[in-house]
Amino acid sequence: MAMYLIIELFMKRIVLFLITNLAVILVLGIVLSIIFAFTGIDSNSTVGLLMFAIVFGFFGSFISLALSKWLAKRSTGAVVIEIPANETESWLINTVKVQAKKAGIECPEVAIYDSQDMNAFTTGMNKNKALVAVSSGLLNEMTRDETEAVLAHEVSHVANGDMVTLALIQGVINTFVIFVAHIVGSFIDNLINGNDDDESSGHGFSYFMIVFALEVIFGVLASTIVMYYSRQREFRADAGAATLVGKDKMIAALQRLQQASEPKLDDSLIAFGISGKRSLALFMSHPPIENRISALQSATF
Repeated sequence: MAMYLIIELFMKRIVLFLITNLAVILVLGIVLSIIFAFTGIDSNSTVGLLMFAIVFGFFGSFISLALSKWLAKRSTGAVVIEIPANETESWLINTVKVQAKKAGIECPEVAIYDSQDMNAFTTGMNKNKALVAVSSGLLNEMTRDETEAVLAHEVSHVANGDMVTLALIQGVINTFVIFVAHIVGSFIDNLINGNDDDESSGHGFSYFMIVFALEVIFGVLASTIVMYYSRQREFRADAGAATLVGKDKMIAALQRLQQASEPKLDDSLIAFGISGKRSLALFMSHPPIENRISALQSATF
């Protein structure tokens, strides 16, 4: 029975992901068509290619950010606390409210999602309209002081505007990857097929396969830039949490996370969690926890 529920939840997430992305592609396609129609830009020109890259790379990133709260709630099953049902929920709301006031932002929505994994995340397009969610596992396993520090870490992400900045960086990277992949792909396709006429080349099956492969390769390489920023913002959020609730509480929370197993958040939310997956250093969204603890221990606030 438990396995059936897991499979059902997994399938729902896949369907939600596909429907959302198809809807985004459709909207961006319509926007691009309108731009070409009103500006008279040739869609097959270099300027047209750049416009395509900007619309699908840059604006696509911000559409994803605009949908992030809605998607996060549905992918994790997070339930926003409208009216506290118990003392724990009241404490969560009051704690985030106090921290948000200290950080100079409006109180985010506070939610709980069902997971044995000790984690929390924040998302939202506007720092004054954000969402902070914590797992049931975190509430069960962490002390109040440790949980308070995790909440402060997430509130600091919101106050620092990390979600918007990350979307901006991702948008620029996406635009660059799409544009360069098409330019290089056209050049390679012309060499392979012996085409000299740019007007007749670059539109065959081989071209699209080359471009797809290049987008994957360039995308992986460019993601190291995004991950670098993500790691730096984790240090800043840790420092922000230490300022809000005290260095000792934040260190204690990180030490508790250090003892936990690898987090199980969806990839789309990992960058906004309190801890991340272990991987190659260049591709890590979060610095190693021991490095974060060392940074806090040596910092003065």
